[in-house]
Amino acid sequence: MASAIPGPGSIAPLLFVRGGARAVTFYQAAFGAVEAYRVEDPSGAVVARMELNRAEFWVSDESTAHGNFSPETLNGGTVRMILTVPDPDAAFARAIAAGAREICAVCEQYGWRLGQVVDPFGHRWEIGRPLA
Repeated sequence: MASAIPGPGSIAPLLFVRGGARAVTFYQAAFGAVEAYRVEDPSGAVVARMELNRAEFWVSDESTAHGNFSPETLNGGTVRMILTVPDPDAAFARAIAAGAREICAVCEQYGWRLGQVVDPFGHRWEIGRPLA
């Protein structure tokens, strides 16, 4: 059995979207994410690193020429983001107020207090916390 790569590491998703600048603004409003790094090319395409509490994720305009497709282009996504927060009800309401669409209201299921939204760019987010 192979061992893990030595040394500290991390993993962070990179979300491809149509309208990277709008997505950064949405994630700030919906989740309180902080933009920690940003590159913008002359066309307006954005790559940004977002920080959310101690976690991070990246946002980038899609580039179909490079095989980087948004859920809008694919007519659905291939991953679901799981956002663990102390108060899922408040975080869920904030996401809805910022423009997310409810998929499943917050309730108790699978040992979690959990709800699901889809953001305006087609990415699904589960917002919850484990039950004690």
